[in-house]
Amino acid sequence: METDTDIIIVGGGLNGPALALAMAQTGHRVTVIDALPAETRGDATFDGRGYALALASQRLLSVIGIWDRVAAEAQPMLEIKVTDGHAGHGPSPFFMHFDHAEIEEGPMGYMVEDRHLRPAFLDAMKAAENVTQINGQSVMAQSVDASGVTVTLDSGKEVTGRILIGSDGRNSGTAARAGIKRTGWDYGQTALVCAIAHEKPHEGIAHQFFMPPGPLAILPLTGNRSSIVWSERTAEAIRINALDDDRYLAALHPRFGDFLGEISLAGGRFTYPLNLTIANRFIDDRLALIGDAAHGVHPIAGQGLNAGLRDVAALAETLTMAARRGEDIGAQAVLERYQQWRRFDTTTLALATDAFNRLFSNDNALLRMGRDLGMGLVNAVPGLRRGFIREAAGLTGDLPRLMQGKPI
Repeated sequence: METDTDIIIVGGGLNGPALALAMAQTGHRVTVIDALPAETRGDATFDGRGYALALASQRLLSVIGIWDRVAAEAQPMLEIKVTDGHAGHGPSPFFMHFDHAEIEEGPMGYMVEDRHLRPAFLDAMKAAENVTQINGQSVMAQSVDASGVTVTLDSGKEVTGRILIGSDGRNSGTAARAGIKRTGWDYGQTALVCAIAHEKPHEGIAHQFFMPPGPLAILPLTGNRSSIVWSERTAEAIRINALDDDRYLAALHPRFGDFLGEISLAGGRFTYPLNLTIANRFIDDRLALIGDAAHGVHPIAGQGLNAGLRDVAALAETLTMAARRGEDIGAQAVLERYQQWRRFDTTTLALATDAFNRLFSNDNALLRMGRDLGMGLVNAVPGLRRGFIREAAGLTGDLPRLMQGKPI
């Protein structure tokens, strides 16, 4: 079967373009399809999130040519402080403190805003000879035969390839059309997301403050700015988000405290409902899922994008090595290797973040005592502390070559 492309990727967010660039580097023809126009996705106000990129993810971005495009806007995360408490009453005396100086590799990670990452990917794909972008068109149907896959767009155009990749989010149409069901539940929480400016420097320190309604993450950005990911019960989050800017800040202040001095909003405000959703399988006939299409987890540990980029690295390596052995990259045996590599890791991450959220998002006195003592124990034992730091940096487990900073 003559095909238009080798790999069809549905979804032009961050993971899909990362896979496109990785596969283009190994000589494959890639087509990336996204329902939104490129201008919309590249707009600075499209998505207000900042991403905590683990060191391993930064290495991948370096190899595929993205890091040099965003490095000037990246803020190293030098320390992480984790505390527990109540809004307006300060943190518990028990805490965890992770310092990058305890590992040899450098910063645990970097904070990069979506408004810098997304245009960098769009520009890199535009410059890549082997990558074709189809923007502003939706996939309406997909079909598979023994030699390839065909997708039909809402314009009536058909695109043929050897393998189809679903990178189209938690409500993946690619997965649904393949009959892949999902397991998960809603947390009854919504994340309020914004950037703030503050009077005092953050010193590259990320803070995670656990409160009964949900955690508050204060993540350092360049300059005297921080990204806020503030989880509340959904009804309360809706109420807070409806407030004007001054009252919104007044609601944030007792949770945030005054350790960084006066605060003000430094951009738009966004909300994201929080849930857990895992595809019951990551593959089908000539099809693989990556990123949120495969697994959407609570942002409690900031691992969503990192897990997606690890999918990218594992799938890119699996497909490339198969091609070099003369195998059909869409063969079931090849895709099974990818699923085996990633499924256990992502399921473990999902269950861990779920358990952590349930453990901390309550005001049970016994649980509060247990978790505070647990944090104090981890903080007091150098070996445990170092293990957590390496985990946060993405340096544990079976690392694909891209996440080691090596080309495939």
